[in-house]
Amino acid sequence: MVAFYVFCPALVASKLAQTITSKSIVEMWFMPINILITFIIGSILGWIVILVTRAPPHLSGLILGCCSAGNLGTILLIIIPSICKEKGGPFGAPDVCQTNGMGYVSLSMAIGSIYIWSYAYNIVRIFSRRSTKGSEVSEISISMPSKESSTSDPESCIEPLPSSSKDMIAEDNEDHQCAVPCSRSVAKPEVVSSINMVSVTDKVKQNISMLFRKTNMSAILNPSTIAAIVGFVIGLVPEIRKLMIGEGAPLRVIQDSVLLLGDGAIPAVTLIIGGNLLKGLQGQGIRKSFIIGIVIVRYIALPLTGIFIIKGAQKIGLLHSDPLYRFVLLLQYALPPAMSIGVMTQLFGAGENECSVIMLWTYALASISLTLWSTAFIWLVA
Repeated sequence: MVAFYVFCPALVASKLAQTITSKSIVEMWFMPINILITFIIGSILGWIVILVTRAPPHLSGLILGCCSAGNLGTILLIIIPSICKEKGGPFGAPDVCQTNGMGYVSLSMAIGSIYIWSYAYNIVRIFSRRSTKGSEVSEISISMPSKESSTSDPESCIEPLPSSSKDMIAEDNEDHQCAVPCSRSVAKPEVVSSINMVSVTDKVKQNISMLFRKTNMSAILNPSTIAAIVGFVIGLVPEIRKLMIGEGAPLRVIQDSVLLLGDGAIPAVTLIIGGNLLKGLQGQGIRKSFIIGIVIVRYIALPLTGIFIIKGAQKIGLLHSDPLYRFVLLLQYALPPAMSIGVMTQLFGAGENECSVIMLWTYALASISLTLWSTAFIWLVA
Protein backbone atom coordinates (compact mmCIF):
# COMPACT_ATOMS: atom_id res chain seq x y z
CA MET A 1 0.00 0.00 0.00
CA VAL A 2 2.84 2.41 0.85
CA ALA A 3 4.57 1.63 -2.46
CA PHE A 4 1.31 2.10 -4.39
CA TYR A 5 0.19 5.32 -2.71
CA VAL A 6 3.52 6.99 -1.77
CA PHE A 7 6.74 5.62 -3.28
CA CYS A 8 5.73 5.06 -6.92
CA PRO A 9 3.72 8.32 -7.25
CA ALA A 10 6.61 10.27 -5.71
CA LEU A 11 9.04 8.70 -8.17
CA VAL A 12 6.79 9.37 -11.17
CA ALA A 13 6.09 13.00 -10.24
CA SER A 14 9.70 13.89 -9.39
CA LYS A 15 11.28 12.29 -12.48
CA LEU A 16 8.69 13.66 -14.90
CA ALA A 17 9.00 17.15 -13.40
CA GLN A 18 12.78 17.00 -13.94
CA THR A 19 12.80 15.65 -17.50
CA ILE A 20 9.54 16.83 -19.10
CA THR A 21 9.72 20.10 -21.01
CA SER A 22 7.87 21.42 -24.02
CA LYS A 23 10.72 20.16 -26.21
CA SER A 24 11.02 16.70 -24.64
CA ILE A 25 7.27 16.07 -24.75
CA VAL A 26 7.38 16.61 -28.51
CA GLU A 27 10.32 14.23 -28.81
CA MET A 28 8.58 11.49 -26.78
CA TRP A 29 5.23 11.62 -28.60
CA PHE A 30 5.80 8.14 -30.05
CA MET A 31 5.87 6.37 -26.67
CA PRO A 32 2.06 6.32 -26.09
CA ILE A 33 1.58 4.98 -29.63
CA ASN A 34 4.29 2.37 -29.09
CA ILE A 35 2.66 1.11 -25.89
CA LEU A 36 -0.71 0.95 -27.65
CA ILE A 37 0.90 -1.10 -30.44
CA THR A 38 2.24 -3.59 -27.87
CA PHE A 39 -1.28 -4.00 -26.46
CA ILE A 40 -2.88 -4.50 -29.89
CA ILE A 41 -0.28 -6.97 -31.19
CA GLY A 42 -0.29 -8.83 -27.89
CA SER A 43 -4.08 -9.14 -28.05
CA ILE A 44 -3.92 -10.56 -31.59
CA LEU A 45 -1.24 -13.07 -30.60
CA GLY A 46 -3.15 -13.93 -27.41
CA TRP A 47 -6.27 -14.67 -29.44
CA ILE A 48 -4.20 -17.05 -31.58
CA VAL A 49 -3.04 -18.78 -28.37
CA ILE A 50 -6.68 -19.18 -27.29
CA LEU A 51 -7.63 -20.72 -30.63
CA VAL A 52 -4.65 -23.08 -30.72
CA THR A 53 -4.88 -24.24 -27.10
CA ARG A 54 -8.72 -24.23 -27.05
CA ALA A 55 -8.77 -22.37 -23.77
CA PRO A 56 -12.01 -22.43 -21.73
CA PRO A 57 -14.07 -19.20 -21.62
CA HIS A 58 -13.16 -18.31 -18.04
CA LEU A 59 -9.42 -18.28 -18.95
CA SER A 60 -9.72 -16.40 -22.26
CA GLY A 61 -9.65 -12.98 -20.62
CA LEU A 62 -6.67 -14.01 -18.48
CA ILE A 63 -4.67 -15.16 -21.53
CA LEU A 64 -5.51 -12.03 -23.51
CA GLY A 65 -4.59 -9.83 -20.56
CA CYS A 66 -1.25 -11.57 -19.97
CA CYS A 67 -0.35 -11.39 -23.67
CA SER A 68 -1.33 -7.74 -24.14
CA ALA A 69 -0.43 -5.93 -20.89
CA GLY A 70 3.24 -5.84 -19.94
CA ASN A 71 4.81 -4.71 -16.69
CA LEU A 72 5.69 -1.24 -17.97
CA GLY A 73 6.64 0.22 -14.61
CA THR A 74 8.21 -1.99 -11.99
CA ILE A 75 10.54 -4.02 -14.21
CA LEU A 76 11.80 -0.91 -15.99
CA LEU A 77 12.40 0.70 -12.60
CA ILE A 78 14.82 -2.13 -11.83
CA ILE A 79 16.53 -2.43 -15.24
CA ILE A 80 17.21 1.19 -16.20
CA PRO A 81 19.08 2.29 -13.02
CA SER A 82 21.25 -0.84 -13.09
CA ILE A 83 22.24 -0.19 -16.73
CA CYS A 84 22.88 3.53 -16.19
CA LYS A 85 25.16 2.94 -13.18
CA GLU A 86 27.78 1.21 -15.33
CA LYS A 87 30.74 3.44 -16.10
CA GLY A 88 31.55 3.75 -19.77
CA GLY A 89 28.12 2.45 -20.73
CA PRO A 90 26.52 3.00 -24.11
CA PHE A 91 24.10 5.65 -22.81
CA GLY A 92 26.54 8.34 -21.68
CA ALA A 93 27.27 9.69 -18.22
CA PRO A 94 25.56 7.81 -15.38
CA ASP A 95 23.84 10.88 -13.90
CA VAL A 96 22.41 12.07 -17.23
CA CYS A 97 21.48 8.52 -18.19
CA GLN A 98 19.63 7.89 -14.94
CA THR A 99 17.78 11.22 -15.03
CA ASN A 100 16.61 10.78 -18.62
CA GLY A 101 15.99 7.06 -18.18
CA MET A 102 13.81 7.49 -15.11
CA GLY A 103 11.86 10.16 -16.97
CA TYR A 104 11.17 7.68 -19.76
CA VAL A 105 10.24 5.01 -17.23
CA SER A 106 7.91 7.36 -15.36
CA LEU A 107 6.09 8.28 -18.57
CA SER A 108 5.90 4.59 -19.51
CA MET A 109 4.48 3.73 -16.08
CA ALA A 110 1.81 6.45 -16.28
CA ILE A 111 0.69 5.61 -19.82
CA GLY A 112 0.84 1.88 -19.12
CA SER A 113 -1.43 2.17 -16.08
CA ILE A 114 -4.01 4.03 -18.18
CA TYR A 115 -3.96 1.36 -20.90
CA ILE A 116 -3.98 -1.52 -18.42
CA TRP A 117 -6.99 -0.25 -16.45
CA SER A 118 -8.96 0.82 -19.52
CA TYR A 119 -8.02 -1.82 -22.13
CA ALA A 120 -6.94 -4.98 -20.29
CA TYR A 121 -9.41 -4.40 -17.44
CA ASN A 122 -12.39 -4.42 -19.81
CA ILE A 123 -11.09 -7.50 -21.64
CA VAL A 124 -10.87 -9.49 -18.39
CA ARG A 125 -14.25 -8.14 -17.26
CA ILE A 126 -16.06 -9.06 -20.50
CA PHE A 127 -14.72 -12.62 -20.66
CA SER A 128 -15.26 -13.25 -16.95
CA ARG A 129 -18.92 -12.18 -17.28
CA ARG A 130 -19.36 -14.40 -20.32
CA SER A 131 -18.10 -17.39 -18.38
CA THR A 132 -20.33 -16.64 -15.40
CA LYS A 133 -23.36 -16.21 -17.67
CA GLY A 134 -22.61 -19.54 -19.34
CA SER A 135 -22.39 -21.28 -15.98
CA GLU A 136 -25.66 -19.69 -14.86
CA VAL A 137 -27.41 -20.83 -18.05
CA SER A 138 -26.15 -24.39 -17.59
CA GLU A 139 -27.31 -24.43 -13.97
CA ILE A 140 -30.75 -23.14 -14.98
CA SER A 141 -31.08 -25.74 -17.73
CA ILE A 142 -30.20 -28.50 -15.27
CA SER A 143 -32.67 -27.25 -12.65
CA MET A 144 -35.56 -26.82 -15.15
CA PRO A 145 -37.81 -29.89 -15.47
CA SER A 146 -38.26 -31.52 -18.86
CA LYS A 147 -41.42 -31.30 -20.92
CA GLU A 148 -42.24 -34.99 -20.48
CA SER A 149 -42.02 -34.80 -16.70
CA SER A 150 -44.17 -31.67 -16.61
CA THR A 151 -46.88 -33.22 -18.78
CA SER A 152 -46.84 -36.48 -16.86
CA ASP A 153 -47.36 -34.66 -13.57
CA PRO A 154 -51.02 -35.16 -12.64
CA GLU A 155 -51.20 -31.88 -10.73
CA SER A 156 -50.02 -29.90 -13.74
CA CYS A 157 -52.66 -31.32 -16.11
CA ILE A 158 -55.15 -28.82 -17.55
CA GLU A 159 -58.73 -29.90 -18.10
CA PRO A 160 -60.25 -29.11 -21.55
CA LEU A 161 -62.96 -26.49 -21.79
CA PRO A 162 -66.52 -27.71 -22.20
CA SER A 163 -68.15 -27.31 -25.61
CA SER A 164 -70.63 -24.68 -24.36
CA SER A 165 -67.82 -22.36 -23.25
CA LYS A 166 -66.09 -22.80 -26.62
CA ASP A 167 -69.30 -21.77 -28.40
CA MET A 168 -69.63 -18.69 -26.18
CA ILE A 169 -66.04 -17.60 -26.92
CA ALA A 170 -66.60 -18.07 -30.66
CA GLU A 171 -69.80 -16.00 -30.56
CA ASP A 172 -68.06 -13.20 -28.65
CA ASN A 173 -65.27 -13.12 -31.21
CA GLU A 174 -67.77 -12.90 -34.08
CA ASP A 175 -69.70 -10.08 -32.35
CA HIS A 176 -66.56 -8.03 -31.79
CA GLN A 177 -65.33 -8.28 -35.37
CA CYS A 178 -66.25 -4.90 -36.84
CA ALA A 179 -65.61 -3.82 -40.41
CA VAL A 180 -63.24 -0.90 -39.84
CA PRO A 181 -61.58 0.55 -42.92
CA CYS A 182 -57.84 -0.10 -42.98
CA SER A 183 -55.73 3.03 -43.43
CA ARG A 184 -51.97 2.67 -43.92
CA SER A 185 -49.72 5.72 -43.83
CA VAL A 186 -46.79 5.59 -46.20
CA ALA A 187 -43.82 7.52 -44.83
CA LYS A 188 -41.74 9.67 -47.11
CA PRO A 189 -38.10 8.63 -47.79
CA GLU A 190 -36.81 11.82 -46.13
CA VAL A 191 -38.74 11.08 -42.94
CA VAL A 192 -37.50 7.45 -42.89
CA SER A 193 -33.88 8.51 -43.37
CA SER A 194 -34.14 11.13 -40.62
CA ILE A 195 -35.66 8.56 -38.25
CA ASN A 196 -32.85 6.12 -39.05
CA MET A 197 -30.22 8.82 -38.43
CA VAL A 198 -31.79 9.68 -35.07
CA SER A 199 -31.85 6.01 -34.07
CA VAL A 200 -28.18 5.57 -35.08
CA THR A 201 -27.10 8.64 -33.10
CA ASP A 202 -29.11 7.47 -30.10
CA LYS A 203 -27.42 4.08 -30.26
CA VAL A 204 -23.98 5.69 -30.47
CA LYS A 205 -24.77 7.90 -27.46
CA GLN A 206 -26.02 4.89 -25.50
CA ASN A 207 -22.89 2.88 -26.32
CA ILE A 208 -20.59 5.74 -25.33
CA SER A 209 -22.45 6.34 -22.06
CA MET A 210 -22.41 2.60 -21.33
CA LEU A 211 -18.66 2.50 -21.97
CA PHE A 212 -18.05 5.36 -19.53
CA ARG A 213 -20.27 3.71 -16.93
CA LYS A 214 -18.51 0.36 -17.19
CA THR A 215 -14.99 1.81 -17.30
CA ASN A 216 -13.34 1.84 -13.90
CA MET A 217 -12.33 5.50 -13.77
CA SER A 218 -11.04 5.21 -10.20
CA ALA A 219 -8.58 2.54 -11.36
CA ILE A 220 -7.48 4.61 -14.37
CA LEU A 221 -6.90 7.68 -12.20
CA ASN A 222 -4.68 5.77 -9.78
CA PRO A 223 -2.01 7.56 -7.70
CA SER A 224 0.73 7.05 -10.32
CA THR A 225 -1.44 8.55 -13.07
CA ILE A 226 -2.36 11.54 -10.91
CA ALA A 227 1.33 11.98 -10.04
CA ALA A 228 2.16 11.90 -13.76
CA ILE A 229 -0.36 14.69 -14.38
CA VAL A 230 1.23 16.74 -11.57
CA GLY A 231 4.69 16.10 -13.00
CA PHE A 232 3.54 17.20 -16.46
CA VAL A 233 2.10 20.43 -15.05
CA ILE A 234 5.27 21.24 -13.09
CA GLY A 235 7.54 20.47 -16.04
CA LEU A 236 5.52 22.19 -18.77
CA VAL A 237 4.55 25.40 -16.94
CA PRO A 238 7.69 27.60 -16.83
CA GLU A 239 6.60 29.62 -13.79
CA ILE A 240 6.03 26.52 -11.64
CA ARG A 241 9.18 24.86 -12.96
CA LYS A 242 11.34 27.85 -11.94
CA LEU A 243 9.89 27.72 -8.44
CA MET A 244 10.56 24.00 -7.83
CA ILE A 245 13.19 22.68 -10.27
CA GLY A 246 16.83 23.76 -10.25
CA GLU A 247 19.53 24.57 -7.72
CA GLY A 248 18.36 28.16 -7.24
CA ALA A 249 14.64 27.35 -7.00
CA PRO A 250 13.00 28.76 -3.84
CA LEU A 251 10.80 25.67 -3.38
CA ARG A 252 13.49 23.15 -4.18
CA VAL A 253 13.01 21.47 -0.79
CA ILE A 254 9.68 20.06 -2.02
CA GLN A 255 11.34 18.47 -5.04
CA ASP A 256 14.16 17.04 -2.91
CA SER A 257 11.69 15.57 -0.41
CA VAL A 258 9.67 13.93 -3.17
CA LEU A 259 12.88 12.56 -4.70
CA LEU A 260 13.80 10.95 -1.35
CA LEU A 261 10.41 9.29 -1.17
CA GLY A 262 10.73 8.11 -4.76
CA ASP A 263 14.03 6.39 -4.02
CA GLY A 264 12.15 3.86 -1.89
CA ALA A 265 10.07 2.70 -4.86
CA ILE A 266 12.62 0.31 -6.40
CA PRO A 267 13.35 -1.86 -3.30
CA ALA A 268 9.66 -1.82 -2.28
CA VAL A 269 8.50 -2.90 -5.73
CA THR A 270 11.10 -5.68 -5.82
CA LEU A 271 9.78 -7.07 -2.54
CA ILE A 272 6.17 -6.84 -3.77
CA ILE A 273 6.95 -8.81 -6.93
CA GLY A 274 8.65 -11.53 -4.89
CA GLY A 275 5.71 -11.73 -2.50
CA ASN A 276 3.17 -11.99 -5.31
CA LEU A 277 5.11 -14.75 -7.04
CA LEU A 278 5.00 -16.90 -3.91
CA LYS A 279 1.27 -17.39 -4.57
CA GLY A 280 2.14 -19.34 -7.69
CA LEU A 281 3.81 -22.08 -5.63
CA GLN A 282 0.47 -22.69 -3.88
CA GLY A 283 -1.65 -22.47 -7.05
CA GLN A 284 -3.42 -25.38 -8.66
CA GLY A 285 -2.27 -27.06 -11.83
CA ILE A 286 -2.76 -25.48 -15.22
CA ARG A 287 -2.32 -26.82 -18.73
CA LYS A 288 1.25 -26.39 -19.91
CA SER A 289 0.10 -25.23 -23.32
CA PHE A 290 -1.29 -22.01 -21.80
CA ILE A 291 2.02 -21.16 -20.12
CA ILE A 292 4.05 -22.07 -23.21
CA GLY A 293 1.80 -19.97 -25.45
CA ILE A 294 2.05 -16.88 -23.20
CA VAL A 295 5.84 -17.30 -22.88
CA ILE A 296 6.23 -17.54 -26.67
CA VAL A 297 4.10 -14.44 -27.19
CA ARG A 298 5.78 -12.27 -24.54
CA TYR A 299 9.41 -13.37 -24.91
CA ILE A 300 9.75 -14.32 -28.60
CA ALA A 301 6.98 -12.98 -30.86
CA LEU A 302 6.51 -9.52 -29.29
CA PRO A 303 10.25 -8.61 -29.05
CA LEU A 304 10.86 -9.64 -32.67
CA THR A 305 7.85 -7.58 -33.75
CA GLY A 306 9.12 -4.64 -31.70
CA ILE A 307 12.50 -4.69 -33.45
CA PHE A 308 10.84 -4.30 -36.86
CA ILE A 309 8.49 -1.56 -35.60
CA ILE A 310 11.18 0.55 -33.87
CA LYS A 311 13.64 0.14 -36.74
CA GLY A 312 10.94 1.15 -39.20
CA ALA A 313 9.98 4.18 -37.10
CA GLN A 314 13.62 5.19 -36.86
CA LYS A 315 14.12 5.02 -40.64
CA ILE A 316 11.00 7.10 -41.24
CA GLY A 317 12.25 9.72 -38.76
CA LEU A 318 9.62 9.30 -36.02
CA LEU A 319 12.17 8.85 -33.20
CA HIS A 320 14.79 11.24 -31.89
CA SER A 321 18.45 10.35 -31.67
CA ASP A 322 18.69 9.37 -27.98
CA PRO A 323 19.70 5.66 -27.90
CA LEU A 324 18.32 5.26 -24.36
CA TYR A 325 14.87 6.34 -25.58
CA ARG A 326 14.95 3.73 -28.35
CA PHE A 327 16.18 1.13 -25.86
CA VAL A 328 13.20 1.80 -23.56
CA LEU A 329 10.81 1.56 -26.55
CA LEU A 330 12.30 -1.81 -27.53
CA LEU A 331 12.25 -3.07 -23.96
CA GLN A 332 8.50 -2.40 -23.73
CA TYR A 333 7.98 -5.36 -26.08
CA ALA A 334 9.98 -7.86 -23.97
CA LEU A 335 8.46 -7.38 -20.50
CA PRO A 336 6.61 -10.01 -18.45
CA PRO A 337 2.84 -9.69 -17.87
CA ALA A 338 1.57 -6.89 -15.65
CA MET A 339 0.95 -7.77 -12.03
CA SER A 340 -2.33 -5.86 -12.26
CA ILE A 341 -3.81 -8.80 -14.19
CA GLY A 342 -3.74 -10.78 -10.95
CA VAL A 343 -5.70 -8.03 -9.21
CA MET A 344 -8.31 -8.14 -11.99
CA THR A 345 -8.74 -11.91 -11.74
CA GLN A 346 -9.28 -11.56 -8.00
CA LEU A 347 -11.78 -8.78 -8.63
CA PHE A 348 -13.90 -10.81 -11.08
CA GLY A 349 -13.22 -14.27 -9.63
CA ALA A 350 -12.11 -15.84 -12.91
CA GLY A 351 -8.79 -17.71 -13.19
CA GLU A 352 -7.22 -16.48 -9.96
CA ASN A 353 -5.23 -19.66 -9.23
CA GLU A 354 -4.22 -20.05 -12.87
CA CYS A 355 -2.99 -16.45 -12.94
CA SER A 356 -0.67 -17.01 -9.98
CA VAL A 357 0.92 -20.01 -11.72
CA ILE A 358 1.30 -18.08 -14.99
CA MET A 359 2.95 -15.18 -13.17
CA LEU A 360 5.34 -17.54 -11.40
CA TRP A 361 6.60 -19.13 -14.60
CA THR A 362 6.71 -15.97 -16.70
CA TYR A 363 8.65 -14.03 -14.07
CA ALA A 364 10.97 -16.97 -13.45
CA LEU A 365 11.84 -16.99 -17.16
CA ALA A 366 11.97 -13.18 -17.33
CA SER A 367 15.45 -13.09 -15.77
CA ILE A 368 16.82 -15.09 -18.70
CA SER A 369 14.72 -13.42 -21.37
CA LEU A 370 15.35 -9.84 -20.25
CA THR A 371 19.09 -10.46 -20.02
CA LEU A 372 19.25 -11.77 -23.59
CA TRP A 373 16.93 -9.16 -25.08
CA SER A 374 18.57 -6.27 -23.19
CA THR A 375 21.94 -7.30 -24.62
CA ALA A 376 20.47 -7.52 -28.11
CA PHE A 377 18.67 -4.18 -27.80
CA ILE A 378 21.79 -2.39 -26.53
CA TRP A 379 23.70 -3.76 -29.50
CA LEU A 380 20.98 -2.52 -31.85
CA VAL A 381 20.74 1.05 -30.50
CA ALA A 382 24.36 1.70 -29.46
